[in-house]
Amino acid sequence: MAGGAAAQGPAAVAPARSSESGLPLPRFVSLKADRVNLRAGPGTDYPTSWVFRRAGLPVEVVSEFEGWRQVRDAEGATGWVVQSLLSGRRTALVTPWDVKAGKPAPQIAVRYSDSESSRPVVNVEAGVIANVHSCDGRWCRVTIDQFRGYMLQKQLWGVYENEVVK
Repeated sequence: MAGGAAAQGPAAVAPARSSESGLPLPRFVSLKADRVNLRAGPGTDYPTSWVFRRAGLPVEVVSEFEGWRQVRDAEGATGWVVQSLLSGRRTALVTPWDVKAGKPAPQIAVRYSDSESSRPVVNVEAGVIANVHSCDGRWCRVTIDQFRGYMLQKQLWGVYENEVVK
């Protein structure tokens, strides 16, 4: 969402609770479309409070009601999205908490292997979307554009601290 500061640091692992879909809550998903309405409630009768314009953007599902999912973005804003516009594909934002209005975004290294001493494959700007392939609880294997490599899990918003992604 525009304005405001991103939530500080990566999300901590929250205890999973049951949901209508049978999937764990909370959980991360991504947006399927370049235009997704965030509504004030679970239905088209509720007003649109925001429009996401970035396919692949990670959001956290925090609640479910019929075909609607209450989501939270990296800045902490919540609202309801129709389930059909969400994908189970895992993506993450690179250090969104480091993006400051009017200042250049810091550069973050994507590394050749899962070691801080490994050479960088590429440096990317904070705030870019990474496709998450796997995480071991400390490192995630990611793709950003045509570049593949590893990032520390704590540098990503879209995976929980210590979460294993296969």
